[in-house]
Amino acid sequence: MDEFEFSAERGGESTSEELMRLAQETLEAQGGSNDPAAMRERCQRVIDLYAQGAILEPRDNFHAALVLLYGERTAHYELATTFARRAAKLGESRAWTVIAMAWDRWLLSEGRPQRFGTQIIRQSGRWTLGRVEPKTTDLERAMYGVLPLYVQQQRAEQLQRQEDPD
Repeated sequence: MDEFEFSAERGGESTSEELMRLAQETLEAQGGSNDPAAMRERCQRVIDLYAQGAILEPRDNFHAALVLLYGERTAHYELATTFARRAAKLGESRAWTVIAMAWDRWLLSEGRPQRFGTQIIRQSGRWTLGRVEPKTTDLERAMYGVLPLYVQQQRAEQLQRQEDPD
């Protein structure tokens, strides 16, 4: 199936249009209603498209990575990293930050420290970055389009202040 082939079962959307829609729905869900069943369906649809060999274009790989980035399994984060790397290799510059985010999610899911510090997590009732690999430099973060660690820490602190009573 190429980018311009349409799927009757998906209302005439091309693969690219469908992946873009799935990514948009995923991002919108992060800002509001978090429907785990819908998220699982989006992740499964990306996996199905991958199994069909339909995810070929740089932006398709990028959108597939975004969907799986918000999955709930280690395998989702691993596949998100794969898609983001493919997208970057094919020239999709937005994918570099997604590589870092997916990598950090994968590490956290394995109980290991984050490499880049992109994930704000709840730990002992407080928002924090958790453990972050101290050997990763801000220069390395910048190469992946990630802000310096102190900025990431400030974001976690700001989120916590919003929850703390005055």
